[in-house]
Amino acid sequence: MRLRRVLTSTLALALMAGAAAPALAEAAQSTPVIAAQGDRASPSLIVTVVVDQLSANLFNQYRGQFTGGLKTLADQGMVSINGYQTHGVTVTCAGHSTILTGAHPARSGIPANDWVDTRTGETTYCLAAPQNALAHGKNTDNGPVGPGNLSASTLGDWLKAVSPESRVYGVSGKDRGAITLAGHNGDGAFWLTDGFGFTTYVEPGQSAEGRLAPMAALNARMIDRFSRTPPTWTYTNEGCRRLAGQWTIAGQTFDSKVPPADFSLDSSPILDELTVEGAIELLDSQQLGRRGVVDMLGVSLSATDRIGHGYGTQGPEMCEQMLRLDAALGVLLDKLSTLPDGAIVVLTADHGGSDFPERSSVEGYPSAGRVDRALQPRVNAALKARFGLDADPLVSSAGGFVIVDKDRKSLAEPLRSQVLAAAVELLNAEPQVALAVARDELLAEPVPASGNPEELSVRERLRLSAVASRSPDILRAWQPGLTGQGRVGGAISSHGSPWDYDRRVPIVFWWPGAQGQERFLPMRTIDIAPTLANLIGVKLDAEIDGRCMDLPQFAKGRCEAK
Repeated sequence: MRLRRVLTSTLALALMAGAAAPALAEAAQSTPVIAAQGDRASPSLIVTVVVDQLSANLFNQYRGQFTGGLKTLADQGMVSINGYQTHGVTVTCAGHSTILTGAHPARSGIPANDWVDTRTGETTYCLAAPQNALAHGKNTDNGPVGPGNLSASTLGDWLKAVSPESRVYGVSGKDRGAITLAGHNGDGAFWLTDGFGFTTYVEPGQSAEGRLAPMAALNARMIDRFSRTPPTWTYTNEGCRRLAGQWTIAGQTFDSKVPPADFSLDSSPILDELTVEGAIELLDSQQLGRRGVVDMLGVSLSATDRIGHGYGTQGPEMCEQMLRLDAALGVLLDKLSTLPDGAIVVLTADHGGSDFPERSSVEGYPSAGRVDRALQPRVNAALKARFGLDADPLVSSAGGFVIVDKDRKSLAEPLRSQVLAAAVELLNAEPQVALAVARDELLAEPVPASGNPEELSVRERLRLSAVASRSPDILRAWQPGLTGQGRVGGAISSHGSPWDYDRRVPIVFWWPGAQGQERFLPMRTIDIAPTLANLIGVKLDAEIDGRCMDLPQFAKGRCEAK
């Protein structure tokens, strides 16, 4: 999805800078159906907030400047300062798939945002579902989507199995953020799309009108709002101006400032402010947490990722994003604090990230740089000469390379295995490659225990990302500090590596009245689902990788009891 810079359509998908969210509705009295046997009762609502590309480094960098929701979470919540996405291919769809399944990508079935299907030569989106339709009636964004490619069940699925009347929703700026949090049996997954508002997927036999009903009123209000006042992005925090500057990237000048030269709504803080507005709409329209049962709401905030890719993480753009995200989350937490039976919030990220290497290299990190453009052509030339091939056999795929013919289909055996082995040897001889390993070789190895994610080798991290038929033929890790090529106006910084700046994320649990606590020992995103499941007393899927973690003041000690 790309929400264009001036929104020529009538839709106004944004909150203006500093604008308040809709007035908070008063909550009705309710009592959760599922009760925990701990220090206090289960909450009536579980809210999972995933901030796309919020690295632990970025969270800690701005922690002292937060005054809103992120300050509340950091000061009052149980904060794991060493949270981890444990696997090696740290991208959005894979990271989101771990949070409410309790499963590594190797088990969730989602190794990347997309992959090359070497049977057909086509690229497959991680949540592609050609049998479905999009509710807004156009084949836009990533096309028809749904949760079918997610091999693991989610916490929402486990909850619905024991409490069918519970409601489970997801909302995001991206389809993959909403769908992975809503799960297979959720009541709705909504994301923003250009020129319409919040859309969703429609399965055969369902009506688009019915699927859109929870967001219809909000969509109408936003259309009216932006028909009168177009969105803008201006400085709201004067301290961010000092980070402005000019940089040369791939021979082009990048002017780091607010508003950016290529301003678009979906690469601005407005995207998250809208998503929070969507979350509040679902809280009110669906009476989440107020109906005598435990409900769930997943909120995936995508702007940090879009801004990180487009402008880097150490400029005025990200400074503005962090502080406006803090304010938006304050509105959401204020709303949740009105629920009489309480809500528990967990905040984390799908992956980390780093700044663009041109800025990093002059700020004390000389190893930061970009992968040699000639590396892949050099390896391909050697393979073509050795095997007499008439087309490049090595094609990039998320997290590695596939071995294909001129139609991007798999080479026939035994040629495929011969070319693959030679390619691995050539790649590992390149100084910019930390490790290249065949997917099938990784799959023949047991899934490593990841209880201490800091001690996993690079090979083990890649093993946790390996999925048969979906992961590339060769998984690879560049040396630390290296990223792919950049383009001003496109992506100038990235993530996806097995290094800790891409794996370390905050993990925070909070509820109204909580007392702050810091935990320094590692916690994994795969531990979130079993921890929450224990809290509300639902049965775990037998096939998970995470473990239950005790929470202070909330069902304390129950993990050990089980």
